[in-house]
Formats: sequence, C-alpha cells, structure tokens
Amino acid sequence: MGIGGIGLSAFARILRARGFTVSGCDAAASELTEQLVQEGIAVTVGHAASHLAGVDVLIASEAVSRSHPEIMAARAAGTEVRPRMALMEELLASGPSVGVVGTHGKTTTTSMLAVAMHGAGLDPAAFVGGIIPEFGSNARAGKGPFVAEIDESDQAFQTLRCQTAVFLNADDDHIGTPGKSQAVYWETVEEQHAAFARFVGQAERALYCHDWPGLPEFLRPGQTAWGYGVTAGADYLASDLRPDPEGTNFTVSFQGTVLGEARVAMPGLHNVQNALAALATTHLYGGDFAQAAAALGRFGGPRRRWERVGTLAGALIIDDYAHNAAKVAAVVGAATQTGRRVRIVFQPHRYLRTQQSWPRLADSLMPADEVILLDIAAAGEDPITGIDSTLIAKRMYDLGHRGVHYLPQREQALDYLRQSVGPNDVIVTVGAGDVWKIGRELAGVAF
Repeated sequence: MGIGGIGLSAFARILRARGFTVSGCDAAASELTEQLVQEGIAVTVGHAASHLAGVDVLIASEAVSRSHPEIMAARAAGTEVRPRMALMEELLASGPSVGVVGTHGKTTTTSMLAVAMHGAGLDPAAFVGGIIPEFGSNARAGKGPFVAEIDESDQAFQTLRCQTAVFLNADDDHIGTPGKSQAVYWETVEEQHAAFARFVGQAERALYCHDWPGLPEFLRPGQTAWGYGVTAGADYLASDLRPDPEGTNFTVSFQGTVLGEARVAMPGLHNVQNALAALATTHLYGGDFAQAAAALGRFGGPRRRWERVGTLAGALIIDDYAHNAAKVAAVVGAATQTGRRVRIVFQPHRYLRTQQSWPRLADSLMPADEVILLDIAAAGEDPITGIDSTLIAKRMYDLGHRGVHYLPQREQALDYLRQSVGPNDVIVTVGAGDVWKIGRELAGVAF
C-alpha cells in the first residue's frame, strides 16, 4: 500500500530483484508508479480489497490507519499484514548491513555510500529515500552489503538491528506535542534520542560524526566504534579542505595514516562530512579507497539534494529538500560557497514544525542575500492559528535583513525572479513541499 512513496517503492524494487512477485496500489499515479510498471511491477490506482487476491503479505506504512478498509480486508482474509519496518528488519538481518541514521543528511550519505561501495569494487544493495542518478532508482539490487537509510520519523526504527550503524547527528526534528500522539512525530526530544541510542547500541559496531557534540554518549558501553569528521581526534579525519564553487577537495586519514585524496562535487562543509562517512564505511568493508574516492568525486548527489536544475540568464538554479533549521543553514552555507548572489526560495514544511522552529528558520536564512518566502506546505496537517510564513519574514526584518519578501503564490515568485534575475545569481528552491516546481519552471525543465 502506498507503493508510489519513496520508501515503499524502494522496498518493492528490492523484493522483486530478490525473486518475489510484487504488486501495489496508491491513491494516484505518478512518475514513480509509471517507472515501477515499466520495471514489471503491477500498480493499481486507488484502494480496494480486490487487490489482495492471491497476496500472501500486505506491506503498509505505519502511517496508514489499522482501520483502513484494505488492511481490515486483509486481516479478515487471513493475509499477513507486515509493517514496513518489519520488512526492513528482515533485509538488515539477511547479511552484512549498514543502517544510516540521524536527523540530517541520511539520503545524501546513503546515496554516497552506495556509490562509493560500488565504485570500490563491492556490490552493495541499497535502500534510499531519494533517486540516485547513477542507478536511476531509489534502490539497488546487489549481493551486499545492504545499505539502508533509516527513517527516525517511524518510531519502530529503534527495534532494528544492523551490523554497522552510521550515526550522523541527533537534532530535534520530528518532535510533536507532549501527551499527544501524532503520526511522524515523537512526543519529546528525549524520547527520540533514547530511540537513537537503542538503534545505535544494538548494532555490532558504529561509525559516528565526531564533529557533532555528544554522539559518543549514545553508544553502548564498550561498543566498537570510530569517529569521523573534520576536527582533531576523529579516527577518520578530513583535513586540508580546499573548497571551490563546485565542491571541496580534502585529504582523508585513518588514525594518523593518510588513505588518500578525495573530492565531493557538492559545496558545503556538511557534504564533506557526508562524503567522509561514506568513504570511512567503505574502508571498513574493505573497499578500495582510491576507487571509492574517484566514484564520489563524480557523484553530483541524489535528486532534491543540491540538485542542479538548470540555468536562467546565466543564473544557476539549484533545488534542495532541506526543511528544518539545521538543513536550511547547511544549504545557505553551500550556496555561499559558490561565490554568487544567494537567492533562496523557501517553503516552510508543516504547521507544527513551523510553530516550533520559525525563529531558528529565520536565523538560518539570514546569511542569504535575498529570501523569498512561500506559504507553508501543510503535508496533511490542519492550519494552526497565527502560524504562517510572515513570522519568519518579520523576524528576519527585525534582525536587519532587507532582502526578504513574502510571496505566497508560486506565480508571484516566478514573476519576481524572472524580472530580477542576474547572471551571478544562484537561485535555490528549498523545502519538502512543491517548491521544486519553481526551479524547473525557471529553467524550462519539464515536470
């Protein structure tokens, strides 16, 4: 159920590659469901009990109500209903496995890891929450290791066990209202961080970001673990960083021994850290470092993660999925590295997230030369009185920014950008909603 989603479509592809007969349904057709059909996976639009004929197992997201008619029909027919995390557990347990976890950078790091391992002569299987251009998919069928992005918004993630946990960071994203059960939200940050500790502690070994304060406290006492980062003391150290408008070159060493030179073809310090995590993990699994580094140097990132959409009158157009304050700050920093005039088109995501973090969102946008704010992408949430994008705009103005504009309609933003574009601009569409359409319209790219 929901086979058109980025996660369940990856499961479908992996299962089919492993010899299972797979079918699925979703509320509407999409480019992704059309691709699945072309790959030989039957997809039906809409939901109906008739889909279950001849089906042994129904896989559904925990976000789907257990009282959904299709799930109830499956149970009445004796068909096993399996949560997606139960399926992930089976895949992780089927052989050598890597689980990438954290509140920022999972999709990019998991993509980099799959690309680096493949380039290094390994044959990874991969489950990613985004499309990897090199594979043309969000999944890869390989003999292993199995590399998976682990979604912390699904509370069942903490029960999973993997061979190697790659722990990127622990912020306060997906935190809801204490005492109130809400889909994709944890009640408290303490509860979420306890889940991170459980997941990481259950792994045989861990690789954690040495630059993120406090991560060693999440490890199991005596657990085999290595730190990676750009600060002194990291086991896997990136040093001599040489940034340029397109990315960063750096030197990688392991416990004092130089492994070689590397490059990440995406700007921003966070992408150096993401690439280092991928190279370190590949090294732990015996992959050839030089080949892994060469593959990463050619990798431009997954879709919607610093994705180069095109150009308009000499301006560079980028799209990024960043939707919380830390991610937005990282994207603004990456845009600054290009040396161009930084123009951010930001669409806040979810009313509750905006209510909790609008001051931080405003602060993260301050270094941009110009910010265009769209209305909030609801993502199915009901509006919250008094919560809208003008809160961000007002705080930025109060802090002294004079280049912030509230343009709630997409057409307004498009008209303004077309009339004011300059050849030295970098226009970055930012957010988890449909803000990406603006970049494609500006660049004349079909969607």
